[in-house]
Amino acid sequence: MTHGRALAAIHVAAVLFGLTGIFGELIQVGAMLITAGRASFAVLALFISIRSQGRGLRQGMKAADFRILLMASLMLAIHWATFFVAVKVGGVAIATLGFASFPAFITLCEWAVLRERVTSSEWIILALVTFGLLLVTPSFDFQDQSTIGLAWAVASGFTFAMFTLINRRAAKHLPAQQVAWWENLFVALMCWPFAFHLLGDSTLIDWMWIALLGVFCTALSHYLLVSALTVLNARSAGIVIALEPVYAIAFAALLFAQYPTSRALLGGAIMIGAITWAGLRPPKSS
Repeated sequence: MTHGRALAAIHVAAVLFGLTGIFGELIQVGAMLITAGRASFAVLALFISIRSQGRGLRQGMKAADFRILLMASLMLAIHWATFFVAVKVGGVAIATLGFASFPAFITLCEWAVLRERVTSSEWIILALVTFGLLLVTPSFDFQDQSTIGLAWAVASGFTFAMFTLINRRAAKHLPAQQVAWWENLFVALMCWPFAFHLLGDSTLIDWMWIALLGVFCTALSHYLLVSALTVLNARSAGIVIALEPVYAIAFAALLFAQYPTSRALLGGAIMIGAITWAGLRPPKSS
């Protein structure tokens, strides 16, 4: 994959990620069943794609790869579940704006865990993202449903940052679809034991939305994300994915007449602006 194709892939993934919150609003079942269902449909779609190309599911994989994929899958499962809880509790706009904090978590993790140097300008960017989150916060009262939803969304952003960093190790030498298949399989296996009791609450229309979510916003978007990470670094990918709230808020306004407050929009603009500034800066030397 060339750099240009990687950028195109990550932008399409951002649009599909933006639709995820919309499906979360449409599907009238619990977050764990949505997560298990979307992963299962993604596994099916990716399996058909991989086998149609004549490739094996374990081709080129070592024991260490399974450990890495398992850790990434755990982060992915928590990210999805917490994001859907955020959508149910706080709405699409709050959920996606809170999730947009994840590039800041990537930088913090690179500093705290990977011991990479963080420049003064990067600390300023982190401060701007934090300030934006404070503006997005409806109130500092955890009796407020929107505030609780934002807390879930920030947790979703943190676990997605961890998933992105872990996934780069697996994406280096394995085909993107293969990585995506194993990760979605692990997510499904992790989540179904906690989702079976919710099956009675689901309807046929719920499963139609879950199927679309699993095929397009999971299998296809996951494949595009992992493909792009073979060329782009985690921060560059994070900048584009951070545009997800723009798409999500636009879709929510058009479909559900959900409009964020002017304060939340200002906070979101500060966060996305800071993240974009981070991506436009030249890369650090090793």
